[in-house]
Amino acid sequence: MTSTPSDSPAPMAPDEGPGGVRVRLSGLRRTFPGGVPVISGMDLDIAAGAFVALVGPSGCGKSTLLKLVAGLDRPDAGTLTFSPPLEHTRGARNPIAYVFQDAHLLPWRSVLDNVALPLELTGVPAPERHAAARALLTEVGLGDATARYPAELSGGMRMRVSLARALVTRPRLLLLDEPFAALDELTRNRLDDQLLALWKELGMTVLFVTHSLSEAAYLAQRAVVLSRRPARVMLDRRLELPAERRASLRSEPGFARELGLLQEALERGDAA
Repeated sequence: MTSTPSDSPAPMAPDEGPGGVRVRLSGLRRTFPGGVPVISGMDLDIAAGAFVALVGPSGCGKSTLLKLVAGLDRPDAGTLTFSPPLEHTRGARNPIAYVFQDAHLLPWRSVLDNVALPLELTGVPAPERHAAARALLTEVGLGDATARYPAELSGGMRMRVSLARALVTRPRLLLLDEPFAALDELTRNRLDDQLLALWKELGMTVLFVTHSLSEAAYLAQRAVVLSRRPARVMLDRRLELPAERRASLRSEPGFARELGLLQEALERGDAA
């Protein structure tokens, strides 16, 4: 991991968070078939309950990194550990939830049944899973859309349904791969605020991939800037911004300063 004198120290990473899980990557490597290196010896220690943004040039390996953390792909070398271990999670909480750029809703199921699906797959009775789905839909502003179908929704509404579906099991680790990238700026900003509110309520660990430095700075406590492929950490910075994020923050000098540091690291990473 590289650093610059302007970096703030990365936050301590305790094992226990309010509802999250600590994620530790040590020497993580991934090479695609044909010998194409994607991730090269990556080290990261992410605190339980932290909100961390991952940014970097297109094709640098951000999505691959999320897939490795999710268990959808396997590293060629290095270790990936969770504390407490995900397989020992107590209660009905699902260890990991993943939100993709495409909402991936089932068109033949209502909004309510799309959100309730993860609970249905684990055998939760219909009244209980529907009550949980309704509660999440209300939190994302779709309490009046439970009987509608995906084709009847706007892009922003579909992403809110996807987010509610990911959170209905109250995951300990939430992975988001550019979920709001295709949305207009106003809708994107509203969803950013809803995501922050849900993170504060549930306390899960969040890894958020985005190409938007402004979105990364607004949402995250900590931003990790990656180089072009093979991905290496160019900057691992705890953002010096207020804990409470409001729309007015985007026009403040401190926000502009953080953006400048992220942009500088991104340019170094793209030239590496």
